[in-house]
Amino acid sequence: MSGTHDEAFGDDGSDEAFADLTDLTDSSDSTDSTHFTDDALDTGLLEEGLRQAAAILDPVPAELRRIAVDAFALHDLDARVAELTFDSLVDAIPVRGAEDPPRMLTFRVDDVTVDVEVTEDGLIGQLLPPGPADVEVLSGPRAHARLTADDLGRFTGEAPPSGPFALRLRTGGDVVVTEWLRA
Repeated sequence: MSGTHDEAFGDDGSDEAFADLTDLTDSSDSTDSTHFTDDALDTGLLEEGLRQAAAILDPVPAELRRIAVDAFALHDLDARVAELTFDSLVDAIPVRGAEDPPRMLTFRVDDVTVDVEVTEDGLIGQLLPPGPADVEVLSGPRAHARLTADDLGRFTGEAPPSGPFALRLRTGGDVVVTEWLRA
């Protein structure tokens, strides 16, 4: 046996040192700083200590915090969710000879319809019934593209969304948010 092992146990190999440690934990002396019982443990202090340790050892990245705040901002209690009712990738009949046709999408909620064409050059869309609106192209952690629909409900965006995206439209007092899709 090594010298370190011999120090932890008695000369005869017995567990005397281990027995001494066991006696310390079984002791009812509450003044011993190494002794904690379930009654003495304040879960509030423990939780706060764990929060502080996590903040120091594993802080939340600033980008993730911003994404979380943006996701919470999407939680509009008054927003109506427009469901996808047409997607040319699924519902359209292929056109012979057409290379890389634009993707056509239609979203509906109640009396509002949003038609969107996604091309390699960007977005083209129209809001029905026609009218002015502020349109945001939501695309996860990237900055939101802000577009404006004219009096006929038409809007365009120069950069096509890459990855998942949704649209948030503000028309007067109404807020409509489309389902999220991958471009």
